[in-house]
Amino acid sequence: MRFFLLSILSALLLSASGISHQVKILETIVSEISLAKEIKIWSDDKNIIQELNKNNKFITTRNCQDATFIILKDKKNLLNICSDIHIFVLNYKLLSEIPQSFGALFWKKGRPNIVIIEPRVKAQNINITKNLKPYLEEKVW
Repeated sequence: MRFFLLSILSALLLSASGISHQVKILETIVSEISLAKEIKIWSDDKNIIQELNKNNKFITTRNCQDATFIILKDKKNLLNICSDIHIFVLNYKLLSEIPQSFGALFWKKGRPNIVIIEPRVKAQNINITKNLKPYLEEKVW
């Protein structure tokens, strides 16, 4: 019983630190881009919004209609009315499924991977800093 409780507690701590690590990467990515408008973030992952709100560095919103930047975990959570907003996905497969998305953060072999699709960035008039240039790809592979 003690081992079982310790296992569950460890899993919870790891998942909590995982979301913090993911949010830190997302914060860096968002800091390295500029849009024509002020960046207001909405995500379908409430944990991400809570973490972003902790440091008050970014403006978040409760609904996607008010956002200028969407962090999307699940395609079914994207409303049609919000599909023309700048979308950054948390699953590489979503880059193919959501042609409006311009980049992705996903985990492969336990490591974070960042992909930004250059033609989509240009089409959406997103400016990125030189720090993100190594992550540019011409197409979804």
